[in-house]
Amino acid sequence: MATISLQHIQKIYPNAAVRERRKKRGEDPNKKKNNLKVTEEGVVAVDDFNLEIADKEFIVFVGPSGCGKSTTLRMVAGLEDITRGDLYIDSVRMNDVEPKDRDIAMVFQNYALYPHMTVRQNLEFPLTLRKVPKDQMDKQVNEAAEILGITEYLERKPKALSGGQRQRVAIGRAIVREPRVLLMDEPLSNLDAKLRNQMRAEIIKLRQRIDSTFIYVTHDQTEAMTLGDRIVIMKDGEIQQIGTPQEVFNKPVNTFVAGFIGMPQMNFYDGKLVKEGDRYVIEVLGARITPTEDKQERLRERNTPEMDIIVGARPEHITLKETEGAMIEGAVDVSEMMGSSVHIHLNAGGHDSIIIVPTIDLKDEEYPQIGDKIRFTFSQNVVHMFDKETGENLEYR
Repeated sequence: MATISLQHIQKIYPNAAVRERRKKRGEDPNKKKNNLKVTEEGVVAVDDFNLEIADKEFIVFVGPSGCGKSTTLRMVAGLEDITRGDLYIDSVRMNDVEPKDRDIAMVFQNYALYPHMTVRQNLEFPLTLRKVPKDQMDKQVNEAAEILGITEYLERKPKALSGGQRQRVAIGRAIVREPRVLLMDEPLSNLDAKLRNQMRAEIIKLRQRIDSTFIYVTHDQTEAMTLGDRIVIMKDGEIQQIGTPQEVFNKPVNTFVAGFIGMPQMNFYDGKLVKEGDRYVIEVLGARITPTEDKQERLRERNTPEMDIIVGARPEHITLKETEGAMIEGAVDVSEMMGSSVHIHLNAGGHDSIIIVPTIDLKDEEYPQIGDKIRFTFSQNVVHMFDKETGENLEYR
């Protein structure tokens, strides 16, 4: 267990190094990526990253491929040099400390097990390097195996295990020496959907039984929402928002976070915010929607002017119930039966939209068919308003 402090962390890959890496991967070495900053020093992979992690906290870095989340994790592990900034673990500066001396364990995406060793030997390996006495080694290995439910596989080799079992062994090898910090780099991405669900539950149970601080990297926002005490959402090497799963879902600071968190993603529409006396009204697709009083108050506190906005509404927050003066019409493109709900894909004013309707709210004859015209509106308490120029949430900027 440990506290971790990342202060103004920056990672720059020199241009020559980037070209060499691309050449080895068979890519065009001179191709520029528009989503990353390129300075005279090189390509900025992580820029001004600041984060304080509490003891035994479970932090998740999430974002699209290439956003810098794995690079940040590798800097914590000591596998990447830090260009600028400071990394502290339990108030000790770690920038120049060797990875083996940081008391950190890491679980990789591809398991990284030794194929010629049994499961037991794989688990013993880090303890052997530390010259742990045999009786203590057996105790720690048996405890780790019991926690992860792999005791019956201890004498097998990795090739005789399923993907989920191999990942448990990889996690077991990481926790067997009881590290202060446990790093996980997309550990479930090679598993099928059913196994991912099972392993997510195993990781949740695991963190209750060991005293490590967790940093977990994923591009899967479902993993981020279910696992993390807090989520760090990244884009193009920069932090977009840090918060609990509920905070980033309910109060996204910009359109990127709003669109990235939530499945299916939030619907966006062009709209206008107008003032009528001391109250605000949203005009969108011919409808007029009056935000709730708490939203009105936040807009007034910021002295928000009239402006063109992007209106955001999550699929589960759109309603088909008739509301005078606030209905929008759309044509159904696709209707997906999901069991407990129907996902309706429709076109409204040139915008593709998704509406989630609980099946309990629909009679058999009401199930939408392709081409049907339906009317919908947004729940006033959960409608989001974003600055059209900056993408910032008008309530929380």
